[in-house]
Amino acid sequence: MLTLGILGGGQLGRMLCQAALDLPVRVRVLDPDPHAPAARCCDEFVVGDFNDEATVRAFGEGCDVVTIEIEHVSVAGLRALQALGKRVYPDPAALDVIQDKGAQKEFYRRHDLPTADYLLAASRAELAAHTANNPALLPAFQKLRRGGYDGNGVRSLPDAAALGGAFDAPSVLEARVECATELAVVCARSEAGEVRAFPVVEMVFDPHTNLVTALAAPAAVSEEIAARATAIAVRVCEAFGTVGLLAVELFLTPGGELLVNEVAPRPHNSGHHTMEANHVSQFQQHLRAVLGLPLGDTAPRVAAAMVNLLGAADGGDGPATTHGLAEALALPGVAVHLYGKARTRPHRKMGHATAVAATVQEATATAARVAALIRIAAA
Repeated sequence: MLTLGILGGGQLGRMLCQAALDLPVRVRVLDPDPHAPAARCCDEFVVGDFNDEATVRAFGEGCDVVTIEIEHVSVAGLRALQALGKRVYPDPAALDVIQDKGAQKEFYRRHDLPTADYLLAASRAELAAHTANNPALLPAFQKLRRGGYDGNGVRSLPDAAALGGAFDAPSVLEARVECATELAVVCARSEAGEVRAFPVVEMVFDPHTNLVTALAAPAAVSEEIAARATAIAVRVCEAFGTVGLLAVELFLTPGGELLVNEVAPRPHNSGHHTMEANHVSQFQQHLRAVLGLPLGDTAPRVAAAMVNLLGAADGGDGPATTHGLAEALALPGVAVHLYGKARTRPHRKMGHATAVAATVQEATATAARVAALIRIAAA
């Protein structure tokens, strides 16, 4: 039986472990938090720093295949494992690019992939100099090149007056694009180069936290736009040489232009609904790809909507208590996934819920009811 190592024991690691129960594979997980969500769901849980080269190497030596559920891991450690003959997915070379948002943008440019205009700056002073020389660069978004996640590491810079609050670190200044909607395509690519994409979904973001709050599947776009979005996502997947999942986020402009925003080489928030709505879930698809098994059928069985269940904005920081769960589960077509996080804080991802129905409109209405019913707050 193969042993699969997963770097990261968060909710994505937890759901990968759950999917792995149906396959002939032993799962080891590495995470610095002994109470991480995946700790109770794997065959072996190792407490350690997945950003430390030596720790990653030692962990991976006990695995046949190593994958990730979070990008912020030691690329050097993964390269060392690859040199030892371990199967490492995603490829460390691709992950090295993806970890750096500036390198990502340069990658898209080199491969003629559509993306918003941008420039790179090493500091706040350099950013100010660029914008002083060319005021048309603003309004824009500033993104830290490294370390950002779940909306952290992004700042809106509407005008020159906002530059005083800009990050003083290497960053990307990205032109603010007029966006009709934000789309995502989750692709999977096998070791043999077969690529299968899940249908395009539409994402709704909270403008204050920059977090995805909900999604609708399939997206309410024309067949032509959906086909173009899928084709772009597949090109990105092939350009990176992905094995496993690659989630590709795209902006759709009012004029119908599609621009690659960011990618994630792992299961992604925009694919959670596949657990109930599609013939294969994103989690089993990732496992199939990295374990050398045939990819599954990505077609939807029903329409779906997903809502993230976040710690209540006024719910405090402390031991988590979930209210309204029974009422939400009583609704038709609803599945609730709580991530087993012992503590909540405002806007922390604590779970998600999916509603399936005959139409996206019905599913979206039910998901909205779930979001109104469930409240997660400190006890």
